[in-house]
Amino acid sequence: MSFQALHHRFIDWTKPDTATSLLVGTLTDLARSKTELVAENALLRQQLIILSRHVKRPVFKKSDRMLLVLLARAVRTWKQALFIIQPETLLRWHRQGFQLYWKYKSRTASAKPKISAEIVALIKDMAKDNRLWGAERIRGELLKLGLRVCKRTIQKYMRQVRPARPRGQNWKTFLHTHAEQIWACDFLPVTDLLFRSLYAFFIIELHSRRVIHVGVTRSPTDAWTAQQLREATAYGVGPKYLIRDNDGKFGVGFARIAQTSRIEILTTPYFAPRANAICERFLGSVRRECLDHLLILHEKQLHRVLNAYVQYFNQARPHQGIRQQIPEQKAGSVVFLEGGNEPERHLSHGQ
Repeated sequence: MSFQALHHRFIDWTKPDTATSLLVGTLTDLARSKTELVAENALLRQQLIILSRHVKRPVFKKSDRMLLVLLARAVRTWKQALFIIQPETLLRWHRQGFQLYWKYKSRTASAKPKISAEIVALIKDMAKDNRLWGAERIRGELLKLGLRVCKRTIQKYMRQVRPARPRGQNWKTFLHTHAEQIWACDFLPVTDLLFRSLYAFFIIELHSRRVIHVGVTRSPTDAWTAQQLREATAYGVGPKYLIRDNDGKFGVGFARIAQTSRIEILTTPYFAPRANAICERFLGSVRRECLDHLLILHEKQLHRVLNAYVQYFNQARPHQGIRQQIPEQKAGSVVFLEGGNEPERHLSHGQ
């Protein structure tokens, strides 16, 4: 091969449109003078400027993007050296490459083996025959048999044999939505000094936590309970819903008064005190803050004490459930104390 042929072959290798031009051209540039490189750089830059005026948007391959990102790291003025793309585009390519790198590095070593059809059938049988078992319980039973299955896999096959939960409004959502229209009632048993039974009956408004009515009796019959509801709903005042439990004290008379007042009775399930949680919580407060510190002698004393406590509860006691508000707090009722003195207490345990 003649020298002229080698010269033409070298020129073809170093042309910008060949695959080997980048490597060969870079090696050749090492032996060239700085003046020649600056002149060639200016010549190439001017050609790029001319091309950018007439050429449509170029299409970049993945290898082109990776190479431009790597080259930009070696040039301090890489932003000024870009002509056919914007600096933001190059930065976006760098972020995408970083994400691909971490995706590759975080990949699992090997795919998880699929469980056999026999194990799937066993999981479904356990879920179908034992409705109270959760995924963790079934996982424990499988471990006893020497079978290791992850919790998510068990949950996936459990959903195939167990009916989905209803998507309708649940009890908690209903109470939150209609709290302003709901009252709740319940009985609080009390034992006097001679171990005789007394019963206190309360009606409370869910939204404001305000106690609507309190009554005390030794014989809580249906007629007496109905009379308490009649007194609480006098003058046309009443809720849309009234929550009560399945106590036999709520009979036909109580239901008749509720129907007359256009109140819908909501009966809680058996052994579900949380269904009437606000009223149950209030009864607990009555015991802890009042009755646990007193000896009850008779019915009149209990009625007097509970009336005083209800007045304190409605007009002076902050409630966490309503953001430390007071049920019947009036504007301008906050008193600022000076000198650090204790406020006078009007409600005593002996009242």
